[in-house]
Amino acid sequence: MKHIFFVEDDLSLINGLSFAIKRQGYALTIARTSVEAGQLWANGKYDLVILDVTLPDGSGFDLCRKIRQSSKVPIMFLTAADEEVDIIMGLDIGGDDYITKPFKLAVFLSRVNALLRRSENFNQSETELKSNGIQIQLLKQEVTKDGVPLDLTASEYKLLCLFMENSNIVLSPEQILSNLWDCNEKYIDSNTLTVYIRRLRTKIEDIPADPQKIVTVRRMGYKWNVAD
Repeated sequence: MKHIFFVEDDLSLINGLSFAIKRQGYALTIARTSVEAGQLWANGKYDLVILDVTLPDGSGFDLCRKIRQSSKVPIMFLTAADEEVDIIMGLDIGGDDYITKPFKLAVFLSRVNALLRRSENFNQSETELKSNGIQIQLLKQEVTKDGVPLDLTASEYKLLCLFMENSNIVLSPEQILSNLWDCNEKYIDSNTLTVYIRRLRTKIEDIPADPQKIVTVRRMGYKWNVAD
């Protein structure tokens, strides 16, 4: 049975979603504060984490950062914080999805199921990716370039994994976005993707202004160009 960790202080929302989640056949553990969440996280094992951003004694963003220090468990933000800067931050620090309130229950459950399926597929995949001098240890989420560790944000890491898993295949912006994030395209669009790719290039390319690893294919998208 899949086990979901739900961090939320709104009792009415907890009651409604608890019933819906359990009807899907999932076990559920609930925390209403950051302190309680930290204790339950340390003592439990979970398949998905759902975080509110604003908690009585802290921030869901801080909890996400803490979880990402030791785990690659899928993280979904479920929050009223709907500003673009909040959504981008949530994804950058390790969130896999970001749903803003109010929301439709059917959409929420669909995205919960999608994250759990994606997690299963990831765990069944190979444990290392390597090409163009870049090496990714998937289980440790460690990236090196020519043996030197790289400091990537969570979004940059997911983007790099996607490219390396699809070497020499042209990926359209729409394909990339649908594989990385499930949040509202109003916030994560092709312009935002361009920014992420530019930032990633500055960290992995020898000459970022003349990229050889992540190449742009005009009018089609981007490709991880394997040269070794």
